[in-house]
Amino acid sequence: MKIYTRTGDAGQTGVIGGRVDKDDDRVEAYGTTDELNSFLGQAMSFMDPQKYPDLLPDLLQVQHELFDCGSDLALLKQDLRPYKVTADMVDALEAWIDKYDAETPDITRFILPGGGTVSSTLHVCRTVCRRAERLVVTLARTQEINPEVRRYLNRLSDFFFTIARTANFREGIADVEYIRSAEVFKRKS
Repeated sequence: MKIYTRTGDAGQTGVIGGRVDKDDDRVEAYGTTDELNSFLGQAMSFMDPQKYPDLLPDLLQVQHELFDCGSDLALLKQDLRPYKVTADMVDALEAWIDKYDAETPDITRFILPGGGTVSSTLHVCRTVCRRAERLVVTLARTQEINPEVRRYLNRLSDFFFTIARTANFREGIADVEYIRSAEVFKRKS
């Protein structure tokens, strides 16, 4: 099998159920989830398996689920096959958020993205995830989508925020509060 097909040379690409322009909202949405997956792979490559034995398998699962998101976003009509992203995947993210958040110190103010290499890269994942979510919202205005993809990406960005803080905590690096922030978060109970 050859990697190149030449079928996209005129500016169109194949999706499940047809062909669309390469700058179509659908391609922008699933292309950005692919970009996010690449940044996540980079973040994982910076993680010491001794410090992240629990998180690395969770992130590998997220990588597979991002492929599922892309597959659902590439589907022109839902009747072509069942959607892959489900509410259970969103529920699992929420459980992970609670688990990793319990490990970190309380925050009451916004924090600046950064810290160590792992945390910084996870913050990049968070912001790319938010962009993917915005693109999915745009796509949903005019085309059929799996609404669970939108929910998944929304929760995933919260997950990235949480584990970026977890990474700083495990690396012994304090989060830096935004100095002009009011108290916006409640303390954990």
